[in-house]
Amino acid sequence: MIKTMAEEKLEFGFVSSPVKVGHTVRRQAGAWTPTIHALLRYLHHHGFQYSPLPQGIDEQGREILNYIDGEAAVRPWPPVVLESSGIEQAAVMLRKYHDIVEGFAPGPDTEWRIGKCELKPGQIIRHGDLGPWNTIWRGDKLTALIDWDFAQPGERIDDLAQMAYYFVPLRSEKGWRAAGFKERPDMAHRLNVLVKNYGMFSSEQVTEALIALLAKDRDITKEFGARGMEPWVSFVKRGDLEGSLQDSNWLETNKHNLLG
Repeated sequence: MIKTMAEEKLEFGFVSSPVKVGHTVRRQAGAWTPTIHALLRYLHHHGFQYSPLPQGIDEQGREILNYIDGEAAVRPWPPVVLESSGIEQAAVMLRKYHDIVEGFAPGPDTEWRIGKCELKPGQIIRHGDLGPWNTIWRGDKLTALIDWDFAQPGERIDDLAQMAYYFVPLRSEKGWRAAGFKERPDMAHRLNVLVKNYGMFSSEQVTEALIALLAKDRDITKEFGARGMEPWVSFVKRGDLEGSLQDSNWLETNKHNLLG
């Protein structure tokens, strides 16, 4: 008699409804899943130790990934993410990922969550969802980067800008208070730590890239939400467009102060 393994709903998984089954995670799959699994296998083969390893599709059509022990950095953040050490580790991890993924060459008709789009010369495959909630920590050590569904062709600096948005965080007061800061953090310092440990770009370049990225993401959310596509419909309903615009206005007003 085959024993059915119990499913444990994971607390945070707004987009993919993840559950833990034994030592695996099962998540909603889609047309993009084979591409993401190919990417994750490539990363594993080339020594990127932070990403989960795909193990196929289950009988319910869900993707299967190995479960990674640790705690996700959900808000309020764990102490390490509130400190420079957390930003340093995240930046080093992102640079390592980008350097490795330069060699990954998907075909021109590859399906991503946002649809088919070609990898242009000079681009890499972005992670595309670089919030602390997608990082796993064991104590003060960063051990994993999860939830790769929004991976897509793009520019290195856009991933770094997105990380700055969420990890510094380059956001208005509501954003940094929710992260767990009692007082406004030294954003210029935190941004400099991120940029210095990644390399290649300046704080000014990252800030300008973030303003452009937020505007682009709002356009995508409006377009896909109007088509009735998830998760963008849910993004619109929960107020992401208004929050992004508020943060963009804050950035435009304060960007000169962020350069130290």
